[in-house]
Amino acid sequence: MPYTVYILQSLTKDKYYIGYTADLKARIIRHNQKNKGFTGSTNDWVLVYQEDYDTQSEAIQREKQIKSWKSKIKIKELIQKK
Repeated sequence: MPYTVYILQSLTKDKYYIGYTADLKARIIRHNQKNKGFTGSTNDWVLVYQEDYDTQSEAIQREKQIKSWKSKIKIKELIQKK
């Protein structure tokens, strides 16, 4: 089963969200349903970047790497490279 590392952007929050999933379409729908959590306060999250991996462990490793940057500038650079 393929796994996807993804980056969502909210223009109203001016924030990015980094995650991984085996079902990207369903995951984005859940992010845009107002609920608790980081993405729950707004429903304008759009997919701006994705990478596909064969294993869950590869996807988790890449997600952690991107999150460790803690830099909006580096995330924007990654998005622009696609």
